Amino acid sequence: MTRAEPLDAEVVVVGAGPAGLAASVSAAEAGAKVLLVDRGPRAGGQVWRHHASAPSAARPWIRRLEGTGVSTVFEATVVDAPEPGRLVIEQSGRGRGVRYRHLVLATGARERFLPFPGWTRPGVIGVGGAQALLKQGASFAGLRVVVAGTGPLLLTVAAAVAGDGARVVGIAEQAPLGRLARFVLMLVRHPRKVVQGVGCGARLATVPYRTGRWIRAVEGGERIERALLTDGRREWSWECDVVACAYGLVPNLELARLLGCELDGEALALDEAQRTTVPGVFGAGELGGIGGDEHALVTGAIAGLGAAGQPIPVAGGPLVLKRGAAPVGLALDDAAAYVGDYAVRTCRCWPLR
Repeated sequence: MTRAEPLDAEVVVVGAGPAGLAASVSAAEAGAKVLLVDRGPRAGGQVWRHHASAPSAARPWIRRLEGTGVSTVFEATVVDAPEPGRLVIEQSGRGRGVRYRHLVLATGARERFLPFPGWTRPGVIGVGGAQALLKQGASFAGLRVVVAGTGPLLLTVAAAVAGDGARVVGIAEQAPLGRLARFVLMLVRHPRKVVQGVGCGARLATVPYRTGRWIRAVEGGERIERALLTDGRREWSWECDVVACAYGLVPNLELARLLGCELDGEALALDEAQRTTVPGVFGAGELGGIGGDEHALVTGAIAGLGAAGQPIPVAGGPLVLKRGAAPVGLALDDAAAYVGDYAVRTCRCWPLR
């Protein structure tokens, strides 16, 4: 690996999803020299992944990023953190040193896969993988699709592939009905999520939805032919061409561990100002708990302000984030929702008067 000219910035942000964009914009607008590093080809991350035109929610943030003078390094991966205040990144086979005063980790999350017989066959993909393929222009039209695992993304992806012309054979949610009912009751406090759920439900009105069931195995020859489901006692067979399966999300904590940051269970240990246990290092987005783009924007903005040396809004206090022409007020909320065994940190939002 050859070496390139080193980089330095007051604030370095790793990850260009919603949390990383909010952190970069907030720090830069507060006057800091900011460098944003991401392994993707463009800003947006996994949540706002796009091929040509960015999703509508991402566009205001990308425009603000471009207007702040933030330096960006895309298609680059952090490969080492040899000492405090220094990273090593790899880009196109070339190593490059990066020096920073403050660091914001916004490395997002990945799907949790639980293997079963046949899980490596062609046609078995992750739920988020199916969503990513759609965003990149792939088509599921005419295919029979089984969606399985746990979490609200099952409905979102099932509705998306159905809208693309696939026949959704069924949705298998591992969590029992009682646990799902508690989660739905907690969503009443978040009307936008309810509206999203109703929209998905309308598109999937005729699709079998089974709780307390999971994939036991996938069978077939060169192509999969059926998914075998079980509730631990009985078994069902669904004929299909594609199985999209994942069991929630887990934070990408490899870099945080390399830096020596302490964890809180499966998440990064953070205080209310998004500080980790390592001085000068902040965390944002899914690293502190799986909570979606609103949670990522709030925690990213707080981390960016802290990294730039600005006062930090405390939990429960208002934080103004511009979204397009109309500013939106967001605040952290202590409420926690549960999908299966995974805690979901949420936030509330309201239009500013």
